[in-house]
Amino acid sequence: MSWGTELWDQFDNLEKHTQWGIDILEKYIKFVKERTEIELSYAKQLRNLSKKYQPKKNSKEEEEYKYTSCKAFISTLNETNDYAGQHEVISENMTSHIIGDLARYIQELKQERKSNFHDGRKAQQHIETCWKQLESSKRRFERDCKEADRAQQYFEKMDADINVTKADVEKARQQAQIRHQMAEDSKADYSSILQKFNHEQHEYYHTHIPNIFQKIQEMEERRIVKIGESMKTYAEVDRQVIPIIGKCLDGIVKAAESIDEKNDSQLVIEAYKSGFEPPGDIEFEDYTQPMKRTVSDNSLSNSRGEGKLELKFGGKSKGKLWPFIKKNKSPKQQKEPLSHRFNEFMTSKPKIHCFRSLKRGLSLKLGATPEDFSNLPPEQRRKKLQQKVDELNKEIQKEMDQRDAITKMKDVYLKNPQMGDPASLDHKLAEVSQNIEKLRLETQKFEAWLAEVEGRLPARSEQARRQSGLYDSQNPPTVNNCAQDRESPDGSYTEEQSQESEVKVLATDFDDEFDDEEPLPAIGTCKALYTFEGQNEGTISVVEGETLYVIEEDKGDGWTRIRRNEDEEGYVPTSYVEVYLDKNAKGAKTYI
Repeated sequence: MSWGTELWDQFDNLEKHTQWGIDILEKYIKFVKERTEIELSYAKQLRNLSKKYQPKKNSKEEEEYKYTSCKAFISTLNETNDYAGQHEVISENMTSHIIGDLARYIQELKQERKSNFHDGRKAQQHIETCWKQLESSKRRFERDCKEADRAQQYFEKMDADINVTKADVEKARQQAQIRHQMAEDSKADYSSILQKFNHEQHEYYHTHIPNIFQKIQEMEERRIVKIGESMKTYAEVDRQVIPIIGKCLDGIVKAAESIDEKNDSQLVIEAYKSGFEPPGDIEFEDYTQPMKRTVSDNSLSNSRGEGKLELKFGGKSKGKLWPFIKKNKSPKQQKEPLSHRFNEFMTSKPKIHCFRSLKRGLSLKLGATPEDFSNLPPEQRRKKLQQKVDELNKEIQKEMDQRDAITKMKDVYLKNPQMGDPASLDHKLAEVSQNIEKLRLETQKFEAWLAEVEGRLPARSEQARRQSGLYDSQNPPTVNNCAQDRESPDGSYTEEQSQESEVKVLATDFDDEFDDEEPLPAIGTCKALYTFEGQNEGTISVVEGETLYVIEEDKGDGWTRIRRNEDEEGYVPTSYVEVYLDKNAKGAKTYI
């Protein structure tokens, strides 16, 4: 099967067919190019989608991605991003292996086709020239034959005519011979050209054209093979990324399987656990006591007038109220009978400790977050302190690495003075050492607070009893009940305004009644570990190393009441002082 033998007379159709083959190849290149654009667009959209749902750095959203389900979602986003990368790889490989290769091949194919058909046209022109020569010699031979025949007829006519002279007959005879010779020459020339044409024609149809058409056939077959190879490459490019895409999908499945609902539940506990114990039982408040009492208002008033009534309320009544409540002795305020107020105060005695937390909570709300995170519940405070200690340790390690680097550089300068002056690094080295010392002191301070919190967390029964008022019902029966205190989501203590005003009124009344009560006795001493500037109402400023008297120990809320002299006393954070309680003092606890 050969185009040279089968299609020897289809030169023009072969030219059209080969041009159509090139058009098909260019169309396939355009198809692949559009596919690469789609892959790039798809990859870009996937990357944008993955980036859109990535958590923002240093934001609250980033903290929420500690849960395993959120981590799995992050893994899905990352795998989607990698998946998009594989589509970019498809586009790149198709561009380089198919589009670029076929573009170069088309240029070569067009050049080869042009050369082959140029040779074909040249052979056609040559055979056409030979044919024209043959036709010309044939017409000349025919003309000479006719002329010779006419000359012969004229000679015969002249020879038969008796009236013609012998000279005219001889002339006619010579003319006939000349024409016969010319015919013979034309015949010989025609025969020669005919033989040559036949030879050229045979060469044209059996040698030149078959060779040219064979080249065109081979060219066309190479084009067909090339487009088939390109289609295989097209599939292989996709097949090469399938394993990696499979790994991306396996990564998504693995991330989904790593979701641990129990672990996420535990993380919720760690994130929101306050460390407080559940509230205890609410005490029964007996409103029938005023009716059963036999002491009248007059007798109580007489007792007050004759001598000072020594009502200590556990030794804490006045001391518990004075730092927070401004005395209001306005004559416009109407007071209830003293027996009623005394009875209400006695029935609310177990909850009177709420006043200090209430007042401090209000002051903290007005100011900034305390450095020791004392406004947070114990468990959340421990986590914040541990996080702060870890950050400080990282900063210390960073400064130590910098100090080591400066020390090594100084040693290099000492060994090679031409490289630099060692003394120039002393200032920087001293500055880094000072920073390390400051960070260590800061770390010790936070570690002390952390140790305090961690030491308290296991035994919280006393603390829970004192804080039980924070978790009581929303509608307490009496205004004295401090159980209306609530803990806000940020860990600070809040309460209703109406309750605060009622508590202030009650406390003011008792201040008026027991204004002349003796100050609380000292139950020990303490030494200030750090300087504390008491800017809030009810607090007192201390200087590091100062020794003061302890008049009320920490009740579980992180504050200790101290006294400098008869006129200066107030609260300081327990973690800022080292307490030495007197074992013989009344109400003092024994520490081992």
